[in-house]
Amino acid sequence: MSSRLFVNNRGLTGSAVLLATLALTAGSLVAWKRASARRADAAAARQPEPVESITLAVAKERQYRPTTTSVGTILALNSITLRNELPGTVRRVALVPGQVVETGAVLVSLDVSVEEAELQAEQAQADLAATTLARLEVLREAKATSQEEVDQARAARDVALAQLARTRAIIARKTIRAPFRARVGISDVHPGQYLNEGTELTTLQGVDAAVNVDFTVAQAVAAELHPGEPVAVFAANDARPLSARIVAVDAKIDPATRNALVRARIQSQAPAPGASVRVEVPTGPSTTVVAIPVSALRKGPAGDHVFLVVPDSSGRSRAHVQPVQSGPVLDDEVVILSGLTPGQQVATSGSFKLREAVLVAADSTR
Repeated sequence: MSSRLFVNNRGLTGSAVLLATLALTAGSLVAWKRASARRADAAAARQPEPVESITLAVAKERQYRPTTTSVGTILALNSITLRNELPGTVRRVALVPGQVVETGAVLVSLDVSVEEAELQAEQAQADLAATTLARLEVLREAKATSQEEVDQARAARDVALAQLARTRAIIARKTIRAPFRARVGISDVHPGQYLNEGTELTTLQGVDAAVNVDFTVAQAVAAELHPGEPVAVFAANDARPLSARIVAVDAKIDPATRNALVRARIQSQAPAPGASVRVEVPTGPSTTVVAIPVSALRKGPAGDHVFLVVPDSSGRSRAHVQPVQSGPVLDDEVVILSGLTPGQQVATSGSFKLREAVLVAADSTR
């Protein structure tokens, strides 16, 4: 009995020693970890806080007028498709593509040899009729002829003059002239070619200091437009707008599209007639908005935001995320509809590397 108690006591003593050893080891490890953490904290405290280099910009006010965009077509003030009124054989052609011709310049002459011969015959008939009338009028004064014969002679003279005028008109219509100062288009007319009535000869685009641009807008927008209002016209591959002013708004709305046709006039050099242009049309009154450089606006899963740069309690500049609602881009600036007030400083260049409350150093201010 006593031997069994002795063995049990030895077992209990061994377990207690083991537990004590484990507790001592665990305490040592905890103490070592705490000491390591204190040393790491002390080392981190001695390290300087990282600073991000950025460029600052100040949110400012500017005037903004909302616009809508439409596709327009350039039109010359005077533009026609040139056709011949009468059939005939081409005798002379003066259609040089791209050449500017003056008003009244002969462009195409048809053969009028037959008409010229008829004109000579009719001229002789008219001269004879005039001479006959003069003789009968003298005889009538001498009461040697009747008034009826005089009247018939006068009528014969008038008919001869009318036939003469008709032939001259035919000759004139077979000589096709420029109706206004214009630039000649491409032509495929040659001497000796027979032209049926109404054959297309070429196009003439008026050479003027101004051109028209036609475009369509929604009926709600058209209701607010009036002659004299400015619009901006952008040609292809040209970022600089051409200034134009509205000259007319069509009186009817297209029932298929519910759009109205608007015509504006460009008073400066513009693209060639028929060219497609982009037209920015105002849709409301001008308002004051807040604008910042485009590079300051950041986009993320939570929406648009900027980094405000404000001093902390110690006077050092720090960046803070500021959600905003952005609007259209105007040149190199973006309109901020809400979230910013004029005068606030935002990060521009380098804003992509910022995070909340990071210390920043500004290189310059715009």
